Amino acid sequence: MEEVVGELLREKGLNLTVAESCTGGLLSARLVNVPGSSQYFLGGFVVYSNELKTKLLSVKKELLQKHGAVSEEVCRAMCISALEETDADISIAITGIAGPSGATPTKPVGLTYIALSTGKEVIVERHLLKLGRNENRFLATQLALNLLRKFLLGVIR
Repeated sequence: MEEVVGELLREKGLNLTVAESCTGGLLSARLVNVPGSSQYFLGGFVVYSNELKTKLLSVKKELLQKHGAVSEEVCRAMCISALEETDADISIAITGIAGPSGATPTKPVGLTYIALSTGKEVIVERHLLKLGRNENRFLATQLALNLLRKFLLGVIR
């Protein structure tokens, strides 16, 4: 999937940045596994803690307190900030509860938000992943890459 997305980004002359929480850099690692990825991948932010979400991506503390780190609102803010901080054409953000702990009554293990931003629009998807911790992390990156693929192909807007 990372090769397909890389080729689409290269064909369209677009560059990408990412902001990752629960995936801990796995999306970035998958992207740079592709030879020539420096042509389209600028880099990313691994912001596992709320402190770094605030410090590096300017996610407001009030937003984190009101909605929690695993929320549509925070994922959207992470995505927009990553785009603004890097001047990329497209950004992807992921936040979630990989498990096996960290769940609350309203936010189960596997709850994951993935966002895509272009500066003109933001798309946020909500997923409930039901695998183990590392499988959830990998699946989150796969879903993020697929969201980007569909966007680049014009399947979603």
